[in-house]
Amino acid sequence: MQADQISRLALGTVQFGMHYGIANAHGQVGETTAQDILTLAKKSGINTLDTAIAYGESEAVLGKSDISSFDIVTKLPAIPQSNIGIKNWVTQEFNVSLERLNVESVDALLVHNIADIIGENGKQLFDALKDLQNLGKIKKLGWSVYSPADLEATPNEMKPDLVQLPFNIFDQRMFTSGWLDKLKENGIEVHARSAFLQGLLLMQPSERPAYFHEWQDIWNVWDKHTVSSDALATCLGFSLSKKQIDRVVIGVDSVAQLQQILSIDISDNSYPNLPDTMPEDLINPSRWNAA
Repeated sequence: MQADQISRLALGTVQFGMHYGIANAHGQVGETTAQDILTLAKKSGINTLDTAIAYGESEAVLGKSDISSFDIVTKLPAIPQSNIGIKNWVTQEFNVSLERLNVESVDALLVHNIADIIGENGKQLFDALKDLQNLGKIKKLGWSVYSPADLEATPNEMKPDLVQLPFNIFDQRMFTSGWLDKLKENGIEVHARSAFLQGLLLMQPSERPAYFHEWQDIWNVWDKHTVSSDALATCLGFSLSKKQIDRVVIGVDSVAQLQQILSIDISDNSYPNLPDTMPEDLINPSRWNAA
């Protein structure tokens, strides 16, 4: 990959804190391996780390390394059901997050559960984030979304600085709905996750769980393409081809995986002719309980 392409990558660190990903055969990444991955990322020109309070030990693992040269994006958990003061809760959660990360501020703090912004506590939550921003504890505030409907439902008076959203060659809803263009036109930074659909798009046909066999006609098109084209390069190349996307979040389980990503050639712009609309049961990992 070229330097300008690498600089648009963000290193996702959920694997540092928990077992994650349908194609993850190694489980949670060990602390030594995590530090080695961070060292390679820094040396290679990746300058953004993506984590969350809900990612198990991820923040604590990051805090054991020197991450001062990275822009850190972390996320609040869902608001608890108990009757609490939103501002105090946000402040407490965020301060503990800073302690775990061993930093004094972060580049961005996102709301992990978009229902919290859309719901009755949304205005209080937004104001609490604004307070942290005014104190210089965060540069950007925003939220993580899962579908165009989430963005449609967000109150206009609550403008985020950053939105993280799902986007990959199978799941193009944010592009076809026009939301990538709308976000960019409004000066909102866009981070795209799930470039490999949790690794599903990189699995060999024989490795795919039976749950996904229902969509064999789609897989036939994909598998035919990846016989002659590298699946990893196709997935990354497609996400990076959208100039509206500022960062593409990638997760790795080993140094070798990161080295492979950094060394691929994504100059080939040929992509398979996939259906315009994909079944949500295929492209939404939260629907994969049976997989």
